[in-house]
Amino acid sequence: MRTYEVLKDVFGFSQFKKGQKEIIEAVLGKNDVLAMLPTGTGKSLCFQLPGYLLEGTVLIVSPLISLMQDQVEQLNMIGEKRVVALNSFLTQHERSEVLKRLAQYRFLYLSPEMLNLPYVRAKLKEIEISLFVIDEAHCISQWGHDFRPDYLQLGTIRYELGNPPLLALTATAAREVREDIKKCLQLEHAEEFIYSVDRPNISMVVEKINGLDEKKQRVLELVQYLRKPGIIYFSSKRLAEEMADDLRTLGIKGVAAYHGGMEQEQRILIQQQFLHDQLQIICATSAFGMGVNKDNIRFVIHFHMPNQLESYVQEIGRAGRDGKKSVAILLYCQGDEQIHYQLMDYELPTDWQIQTFAALQNKHDLEATETQLRFMEHYFDPSIHSNHSIDRVLKARNQRMAHKISKVNEMKQWIEAINCRRQHILTMFDESFSEKQDVCCDRCGLQLNMYKESEESMKEQTITWEGILQQLLVNQYES
Repeated sequence: MRTYEVLKDVFGFSQFKKGQKEIIEAVLGKNDVLAMLPTGTGKSLCFQLPGYLLEGTVLIVSPLISLMQDQVEQLNMIGEKRVVALNSFLTQHERSEVLKRLAQYRFLYLSPEMLNLPYVRAKLKEIEISLFVIDEAHCISQWGHDFRPDYLQLGTIRYELGNPPLLALTATAAREVREDIKKCLQLEHAEEFIYSVDRPNISMVVEKINGLDEKKQRVLELVQYLRKPGIIYFSSKRLAEEMADDLRTLGIKGVAAYHGGMEQEQRILIQQQFLHDQLQIICATSAFGMGVNKDNIRFVIHFHMPNQLESYVQEIGRAGRDGKKSVAILLYCQGDEQIHYQLMDYELPTDWQIQTFAALQNKHDLEATETQLRFMEHYFDPSIHSNHSIDRVLKARNQRMAHKISKVNEMKQWIEAINCRRQHILTMFDESFSEKQDVCCDRCGLQLNMYKESEESMKEQTITWEGILQQLLVNQYES
């Protein structure tokens, strides 16, 4: 009964969404839990509500500062003051003050990297942790094995902090990813709550495009044609910015670019403007969207194919959280997968880098990206013979490379498949395709006209060629 009182009095809901009640009951029973709920079904409630019923602090490991800040603000809005995100937004003095008063907080958000700092762990050992939460737990498998190895330490750190009950939450994790999560977190007897990844109200379309210019032109057409708001995903920061500029030049209102190369304050500002309908279109890399709680996104366009099908499912899942019809459109040009092979070379170390790394006294003298250095630092074992350690790093690199290539190939197979796209995805997630959707995908005869913007709205955003020329002249003058 107390659970429903908190649900209504604190969060303002009269009933649970699918899966929430069962997960919360398991958490309150102090069981370890691995839960997969589709995007938009309120995963955060599964640890926020227990925070009002358990003694101690709920520790939430979150992958992105913007995601932490968003959840802190949401809790602030319902009157919760005993919440803080321990991240780079805090000054050194503010961070010290938070660490002094850790026991006063009901909810504490931090990244795996922050949690892995010895002085932070030392302070955490002094307080009672009621629940250890891993939000967006698929990041353990997708990121932990290469550029964020601190994720792989979470299982060990949890035991170091007194082995509190653990809740791992994700929206998209196929069986192999879930097994990897359990292995990394050292979960042997966790209760599992696995719900369908299917979002019946999101239709899927793949369009084959002949070249970059044609693809850009198609985006301009789609953005003017489709109901808004929407997100356009790119694998290139430069192209995200260029497309945002092109859309603004065409007179499309409320457009912004978003990527990891921008200042953190600017990224959070853009996210907040989008959430509050001050922006209608976001041209973004995959850095945008995780944890963005906006229910009326009507379309998601992929300018480039994602590097894996799990990422695609997660990214299109940001549309249609209000249950209304939404569409996901992927634009594919022959050879688009090459960008992901190039990114692998940037993320994973070469043979020469691995061999040179072993010989250097100061490892940061090596010419390598930060991602490559982190990978080598994680897998290099100084306690064994140098040659054996080199072999260990090479083996890890080769395994990770093979895994990434297989994921890109899997994505390409989905693009080229001739059968129903929804069925293909559900099969990958070990689900059966039980019910045919009226509005499904391009392989099932989907027509885009049902997602068309109203004529009145289209007139409002249409600009004449004279207006475009005038805008270009203004831009030239201002520059």
